Amino acid sequence: MSASLSLPAGFERLEHFVGQWLADTTAERAQRRTDSTPEERQAFFAAAAPMLEQAMAYLDARPLAELNDEEKRLLKLMFSLAHVQMAVEIHREMEPRHAMLREAMIITHSVTDII
Repeated sequence: MSASLSLPAGFERLEHFVGQWLADTTAERAQRRTDSTPEERQAFFAAAAPMLEQAMAYLDARPLAELNDEEKRLLKLMFSLAHVQMAVEIHREMEPRHAMLREAMIITHSVTDII
């Protein structure tokens, strides 16, 4: 794994998801969710969801303005998990229908885009 894609120590099992799920903006995260397969969403969710509490505790211990690049990547990966969680736990087999509706909802910016 390239150093440019690394996450903080303790989160190595999420490394192979960085290439697909790391996104800088909410619009990019929504698009990655739309472009992914149910199997890709489920695999990411199964690996990342059990680590959410650990990731949030790790990140909450640091001032947001002082996060290093590895920590910012972890935070952005957790933002992607929020998108995937909706598809996996809520929309389930209706996710393709919701994906079509997302095309009409243009995200121009969100609060998470400033990280």
